[in-house]
Amino acid sequence: MLNGHFESAGASIEYGDAGFLFPVDELDATVLQYRDAQLAVDDVDGSDVIVVAPTSLATSYFLTQHALTAIPVDNLPAAVLTQLADELDRSLDTFELIQIGKWNSDSTNRSLAEFA
Repeated sequence: MLNGHFESAGASIEYGDAGFLFPVDELDATVLQYRDAQLAVDDVDGSDVIVVAPTSLATSYFLTQHALTAIPVDNLPAAVLTQLADELDRSLDTFELIQIGKWNSDSTNRSLAEFA
């Protein structure tokens, strides 16, 4: 079963049009991954999330293998916000997160931080 907002997202941007978000490590913004991303995605409504959607089998594989990533929209640099706004039909003010990747099981992602 798919978790997160992959199917209930308020908007999506095709992988080919989202090249300005990759590699995520080079973005000048807060980038949450793994457990932190899962918690962030759980805390927002699906209509407030933009997902990066696959356009082919290869991009589907890439996104499935990519660590679950959540990027707060309000932390993105102005240049990235402009590119993102050009790809979407709605105002960016209505979104909180960009979700890249998805997790595929209902099991809780445990980390050592929970036991400290």
